[in-house]
Amino acid sequence: MLARAVSGSRFYGWYVALACTVMMYVTVGVSYYGLSLFLRPLREEHNWSNAVVSGATGTFFLLSGVASFAAGPWIDRYGPKIFLGAGITLTAIGASAVGFVTEIWHLYLTYALLAVAYGMGAVVPVSTLMSRWFIHKRAKAMMVSSTGVSLGGATLVPIGAILIERGGLRLAAPVLGVLVFLVAMPVLLLVVAESPSSLGLEPDGGAAPPAGSRVDVASQYRIWTRADALRSAPFWAITVAFFLCLSAQTGVLIYQLTFLAEDDKLGTKGAAALAVTTTTIGSILARVVVSMFADRIDKRLMSLVLFVLQAGAIVSYLAVNSTLMIYLVALVFGFTIGNIYMAQSLLVGELYGLMSFGTVYGMVALAGQIGGGIGLIGMGWLVDQYGYRLPFLLLAAADLVAAVIVMGAVKPAPVSRPATPLSLLAQR
Repeated sequence: MLARAVSGSRFYGWYVALACTVMMYVTVGVSYYGLSLFLRPLREEHNWSNAVVSGATGTFFLLSGVASFAAGPWIDRYGPKIFLGAGITLTAIGASAVGFVTEIWHLYLTYALLAVAYGMGAVVPVSTLMSRWFIHKRAKAMMVSSTGVSLGGATLVPIGAILIERGGLRLAAPVLGVLVFLVAMPVLLLVVAESPSSLGLEPDGGAAPPAGSRVDVASQYRIWTRADALRSAPFWAITVAFFLCLSAQTGVLIYQLTFLAEDDKLGTKGAAALAVTTTTIGSILARVVVSMFADRIDKRLMSLVLFVLQAGAIVSYLAVNSTLMIYLVALVFGFTIGNIYMAQSLLVGELYGLMSFGTVYGMVALAGQIGGGIGLIGMGWLVDQYGYRLPFLLLAAADLVAAVIVMGAVKPAPVSRPATPLSLLAQR
């Protein structure tokens, strides 16, 4: 393991964060951003409607939420590494299989496999890792680890689009699937460690809290059961707000490529793919900037600003037609994407701690994925019936409602089950 080679130098948590960047680059870059990449070819190659393909994509989000919910407590109990390994393997298999679907039930089965991989083996275990390794520098660590998601969208979508142009999904999907396994699995096995205590370390390397830190260290080591969380009002504020916001974000993100390829927008798949790349570049830049101060600000206000900004970008997509303005809107939309997921993780980590992060975050992720699934299924039906204007306006309105609700995510009343941090984590 890399830990032996770098022992005594930089805090090892940063190597774990970089490893997560690489893993998320290929796993989420293919399974999440691949959904928008596969949308149009699946429709055109098999003469399927928007509703059929969107239904499969919606199923992906619903099932991935269920998988996150089911896996959360087990990730807390047995550690994230085994779930990351399963996620990498299933993503590679599922992505490869997309190229060989011929029936609608093949499509839904393949997307179900990708959903399980994403739900139990991507964002939840990676966020759990970052919450274990970092307390006061958690925002910076999550920025590093989640940058891989945006990089995957920025580079793998154009690469996938080129492969599709040359050989269709039968060429592109297996190539992307093999790439996932060959890149992510060695990184997981050689670099990732379950927790600081497994190497005799402490979170943040034992460094003192920086000035302005908003995290109560004692509360980080409390145990929250699902029942405890469900009885706390802040949990519902987070859950409902991100349910609404992610339904909006996912609906626009998955349809962005198809929407912008329309004749009255950018007109070509290549130009639309470049807009998607612009979106992901925006998400990277904004995440770097926000991570510099996110550990010291109110995560509720951070979320509110992001929700309102996203609503504005969605409405602007309908209003602008010039190429330059479309790319500017894509950039602004990108500013919100990665930071919204980061805000969700930071709110859960700050309020419910590192010992039960997977348990609580798995429930929040379930709601977010259900929101994404419902948004996509509704989007597919509404686009077939009314075009893009009505669904985009409804999604923007959902963002504005979420901005009001998230302000209720205040510090929850403590539960009476404190835990000894190093002794418990060392058992895992």
